[in-house]
Amino acid sequence: MATRVLLVEDNAVYRSSLELLLGLQTGLEVVGAVGTGDEAAKAARELAADVVLMDYRLPGLDGAAATRAVIAASGAAVVCLTAEATAEEREEILRAGAVALVEKGSPIDGLAGAIRAAAA
Repeated sequence: MATRVLLVEDNAVYRSSLELLLGLQTGLEVVGAVGTGDEAAKAARELAADVVLMDYRLPGLDGAAATRAVIAASGAAVVCLTAEATAEEREEILRAGAVALVEKGSPIDGLAGAIRAAAA
């Protein structure tokens, strides 16, 4: 059974690219994609996501608040994407419950590996 992945990313072009590339990865199924932290928890619950791949900087709820909301609403594992989080922000997102932080510039294989590890 494939790992069900929800994407939460405010940049529509990057979100669409991730959706396409992750959809090509063995064992991963992108079940939805939303653009704000406010939409993340509801979508994770409704779509029965196993893993939520979420940008740290989002409109509405920030990455840490959205992580807490996703976990409370759905129990999904959260992998956080970041391009420029400070050390304090990285600590905050992990304290909020994210299982991993991945740089936005990471190769798709590394990103897919982090999602698979989060689901395990």
